[in-house]
Parts: sequence; C-alpha cells; structure tokens
Amino acid sequence: MGDRIVVLGGGIIGLSCAFELQTRGHEVTVLEMQRCGGQASGAAAGMLAPYSENVEGPDDFFRLCLQSLRLYPQWQEAIRQLSKLPFAYENSGSLYVAFHEADLLAMQGRLLWQREFGASARLLDREQLLQYEPQLSKDIIAGLHIPEESHVYTPHYIQALELACRLVGVTIHENLEQLEVLNWRKEVLIQAADNRTFKGDRMIVCVGAWAKEMESSFGIPVPVYPIRGQICAYESNGNPIRHMIFGSQGYLVAKDNGTLVCGASEDIAGFDVTTTERGIERLRRWNKNVIPHLEGQTPIHRWAGLRPATQDGLPLIGPLPNAEHVIIAAGHYRNGILLSPVTAKIVADLVDDRTRGTAHIEAFRPERFSRFNNERSS
Repeated sequence: MGDRIVVLGGGIIGLSCAFELQTRGHEVTVLEMQRCGGQASGAAAGMLAPYSENVEGPDDFFRLCLQSLRLYPQWQEAIRQLSKLPFAYENSGSLYVAFHEADLLAMQGRLLWQREFGASARLLDREQLLQYEPQLSKDIIAGLHIPEESHVYTPHYIQALELACRLVGVTIHENLEQLEVLNWRKEVLIQAADNRTFKGDRMIVCVGAWAKEMESSFGIPVPVYPIRGQICAYESNGNPIRHMIFGSQGYLVAKDNGTLVCGASEDIAGFDVTTTERGIERLRRWNKNVIPHLEGQTPIHRWAGLRPATQDGLPLIGPLPNAEHVIIAAGHYRNGILLSPVTAKIVADLVDDRTRGTAHIEAFRPERFSRFNNERSS
C-alpha cells in the first residue's frame, strides 16, 4: 500500500505530481487555496521550447527541460486518453529570429551545440524565412528553425489534467483560502482557513510564487519571488502563423482558438496580476517589428500571471534536509508547463526511492541557498 501524500498547490506542477504519484499507487490529496490552475499555470502560453528559451548553452537546466520535452508525447497522450477532454498539443516547430548581423555568430554557435542534443535545427536566411512565414518582417535577416519544439493550449490542458487526477483517485480540495503547516517533522498536518485539517505521511510543496511563505515553517531559505508576466492576444484574422516565433524581446504563438498570443512583458509587482498600459505597449512595439500587419491592431485580450522565480533562476526540486518525507517542487519561473512531466517523475522517484538514474537534480536541491548563505557568513 502506498503513502498518504498531501500536495500543497493545485497548479500545473502540483497536479502533475499528484497524477504521477496516484498512478504509482499512493493516496494523494491536493490542497489548493484558490482554483486549480488559476495562477501562473492558467496564464501561461504553453510553449514547450527548451532550445529557444535556453540560448546560453547545455547546462543542467537545459538538460532538465529537454528531458521533459521528450516525455511530453507519451505524457499528454495518457492525460488525453484518460480524461477524454480535447486540448491542443501542436508540434509546430519554432523560429528564433534576428534583426542584426551581430546576432548571427551567436546563432551559429547555438546551432552547433543544439544539434549535439538532438535538434534538427538549421539556419535560414531572409528569403527562406519568408517561405516559412510570409508575414514576417523583411527587416529580419535570419532565423533558427527548430522543428522539435511544441506548444499546448494551457487552459484546456489544465482542465484535462485536473479531471485525469480525479479519475485516477486523487482527492482535490479547492478554495481553501489559507493553508498553515501545523506539523511536518514526523507526520504532516495542514490546516485550512475553515479549520479543516489534513494529515499525511508525506508532503509535496508546489505552491509556486507563494513558496517563500514556507520559510518560517521549514527554517531554510526558500527564495521564490513573484514576477508578473503580462501577455496579450490578437485575432488571427485569417492569417495564421504556423510556427512559434521567438526573439530576444518576446514570443508569438498561434492558438487553435484563432488567436495569436504575444508575451511576455515582465516586472516586479508583488502579487498584483493586473495589466499595465506600459507593459502591453512594450509587447505591441515588438509585435509590429516582427509581424508588420499587427501595427495598429488592438489586442482582443490581455492578462497577467505570477511567475515563481528563484534567485538563481533554477527551480527547487528535492527533499528538505533531514526531512526526506517533505519534498519541494517550486520556483519553475516561466517553464512550469514544460517541466511538469519531468518534475512529477523526479518527485515520484524520490518518494519511491528510485532516484538512481534521475539526471540533473543536484543543481536544483532546495537547500542550496542555505549552503550559499553559510559560505558568505563564514
């Protein structure tokens, strides 16, 4: 018989962990302060693009992202078959575009190392780019085409994942308003705002941008901070973009509901999820430079979500020091959708003591900031 596991947080990471753990025979309860998928998860553009979003080199984080991308076909198919709910999963490929000659050398370097990691990428000149995407600006001089990258329509995907969790037996409690960790050292005891309590043998902390609130409970630094990401969407107007378009200042991705999603303008605004004219205008300026016919068009929808960022930009994935029954899976910043399958499998492997062969997790240990603080003070 499996463990009783309490998952704090019903976003994409929490639901994914719950799904994987329940299918491995554990008894899982998800506790969500608001609605499942209502924060960063529901606001995400759903890009599965480790090559385009990791441009510096093949570090541990890139390897983690690539591992998750390769899990996605089987992962999303399992959710689709179980839930019977439709959601878009598009292997559209991507184009990373450049406006200046100075960017070409960096692109050529990326091309070399990304090919070593399985990308069938190639560098396209202006004429080739316009054959791929006729709506692109003629000011763009080159682009990197990466066929392996994909995207999902996040709202429908989250709905399907939540239903899949329920169907395999996960218990989900929403709208709990506040969660207090009463006990975690030997057994897990959580109290909600309405005084209901929830017990477990293990706890998985997946509370995203709210993870820092756990510092006082656990006694270690949990430096996760909310970064507001503002996004807007246009009507496609019968001119669909076939690929995800990336650049140094943003991205554009067409969805099957007839919209073209553009993001993301980021700023620090605490837990404020309202949009600003300044943030959306920055996106509009970039949009029209990439797709000229967007000039003068008004976005039909604008929204913002909170991205949970750590001090070093890497997620926290792993057990607490001296309390291996408590596992943190938070701080995924702008890659929560992409990293959900691999995070779920790492967490479940930790629970099942099957971490041998699980790559790259040392760099994401939650206690790494404690070590850093100790070194600075010594």
